[in-house]
Amino acid sequence: MPVKVSVVVPVYNPGVYIEDCIASLLRQSLPPDEYEVIFVDDGSTDDTPARLDALAAAEPRVSVVHQENSGWSGKPRNVGIEAARGEYVMFVDNDDHLGDEALKRMYDYGVANGADVVVGKMAGKGRGVPVELFRRNHPRATVENAPLIDSLTPHKMFRRAFLDDIGLRFPEGRRRLEDHVFVTEAYLRAANVSVLADYVCYYHVRRDDASNAGFQRFDPGGYFKNLREALDVVEQYTEPGPLRDRLFRRWLRVEMVERMRAKRLLAVPADYRRELFEEMHQVVVERFGPGVAAGLQPTQRVVAALIAADRYDDVEAFAEWEAGIALTAVPERVAWEDGVLRVAFTAEYASAGEPMTFAAGTADTPLDGPPEDPAAAVTWVGADTVARFGQATADLLVRERVSGAQYFQPVEFTREEVPAEDDAGRIRLVLRATAAVDPGTLTRAGLWDAHVRVKLGGWTKECRLGPAPRAGRPTPPPGLVGGHMVLPYWTSPHAHLALDVDRATHRLGFGALAPADVTASGDRLRVPLPLHVPHDGTEVPLRLTSPPTAHEVPASLSPQGSGALLEAKLPLGELKGSTWRVSLGAPGSRSLPLPLALRAGAGGVHVVRTARPGPLRRLVRRVRRKLGTTVGRTATRLRARAARWR
Repeated sequence: MPVKVSVVVPVYNPGVYIEDCIASLLRQSLPPDEYEVIFVDDGSTDDTPARLDALAAAEPRVSVVHQENSGWSGKPRNVGIEAARGEYVMFVDNDDHLGDEALKRMYDYGVANGADVVVGKMAGKGRGVPVELFRRNHPRATVENAPLIDSLTPHKMFRRAFLDDIGLRFPEGRRRLEDHVFVTEAYLRAANVSVLADYVCYYHVRRDDASNAGFQRFDPGGYFKNLREALDVVEQYTEPGPLRDRLFRRWLRVEMVERMRAKRLLAVPADYRRELFEEMHQVVVERFGPGVAAGLQPTQRVVAALIAADRYDDVEAFAEWEAGIALTAVPERVAWEDGVLRVAFTAEYASAGEPMTFAAGTADTPLDGPPEDPAAAVTWVGADTVARFGQATADLLVRERVSGAQYFQPVEFTREEVPAEDDAGRIRLVLRATAAVDPGTLTRAGLWDAHVRVKLGGWTKECRLGPAPRAGRPTPPPGLVGGHMVLPYWTSPHAHLALDVDRATHRLGFGALAPADVTASGDRLRVPLPLHVPHDGTEVPLRLTSPPTAHEVPASLSPQGSGALLEAKLPLGELKGSTWRVSLGAPGSRSLPLPLALRAGAGGVHVVRTARPGPLRRLVRRVRRKLGTTVGRTATRLRARAARWR
């Protein structure tokens, strides 16, 4: 059968970090005979070459190419392209991994849309990834109608014939930004680019020791020399004008301005900051016309103007002011409505821990050249922020804690200018929002944190939703929705909103049930539960256990007041003579223990309250869970280490 996808993985001394990559490639839902994995070992000096050779000997879909060290990832990727037999080529780094359905979904989406390039949704664990690009699917994306230019890493799927037709390969040698040169040309010359945003295809992982190549300190002179090569590609394939300015703006914004802002700048050693600044200044005055900076956000325009004017000290002073600005988001209401979790919150910026205030009624003026001094810059940013308040936006994202996978939730919001207390003539800029969290978008069991994202003035910032005020803190019950058991809860000690999906059965709080609440008449059992269900007739299994015997009985859940009513018909003849513990079947083959037991007799079923474990037993259980987690993690590390020697 023809190979649909060739996965090319450049490898250099990854150690155990390659194990997750290997495992994810072997787990792909695409049939094994429809894809191949090509590891290109760039002169590794650890145990990786032997590990990969053993893997290739055991797996027909895996091959390994060994070569002398070339210094960077460009040559290994080119070698992989030449060896590839697939219709599409996918690039994966040796310390990252794929979603289990990534290859199949991306290939099918690319074929369906005739794409030369397929960009799959990305998630970052300890690493930043594009956010706006993945708000929705883009079957026919271009650099003009979608923020493609925000994603210049090579971890995408490219049609092999397209690469050959235009002669596109990575720059080779010890250098930086070879992926920018390659991907930018691919975007500008592709007949179509498709963006798949409804499934996380690629997971960028920051190593525990931060030894990923992209995190290493670089030589500013060489880095910005390589950056100019990416700008050369844009100039080659675009005409002077708004599109070229918009594309150039990406490098000005990401590679220069953002490196010179707030805590990111201040965390860098002082001598290195100046080296970076000097190289940036040269690029800005050589390559960027006035239209490039004009489209930046207000604070970014200030920094860009100061870079162009060669005023490093003012850049540093402005960064010190910006470093004190943070986003705050306070939850006001969290409640279930028809299977959707409604989350109401307010969001605003704070400075030095206090709500940020702005002068009311200040006239907006254009920024003609750099501000006179940092104080003038702050004043101009404040006036421009008030003038642009009508463009401010608020979003709620839910992000899986382990993987970094995240999804936008629908949000409605209003903007409100609130008079500042004890400060006449100044206002606070507040966004009031309500999000509708759909559990159906939470695609895997785990802990999901609520993050608020606000664009206001020149800032785009995120923060966790919370802390919730202790007084009147909204705490809705768990919900059985869309096949998921979802428990909203507040983290400890910070009181941020999080969602536990299909895993925390011991935390659901059914211990609040009283025996009098439960009714049993003949063979009928009725149990009120603090549980949200969206509609009548939600079918669940009721599990009855009296070791070594167990029965599973059909039951139904219906809304009742603020909770649910569980109803079941019991098999009396099979229950006589024993006491049966009761649990509710939950997604993922888990069971939710209910604090009651049943005893069947001649007169029907009687409800027996089960004793709650005492403090000592609860302590023992917590210790066992903790030890189990520690042992499990140790076993995983030992298995990975043993696999390297197989």
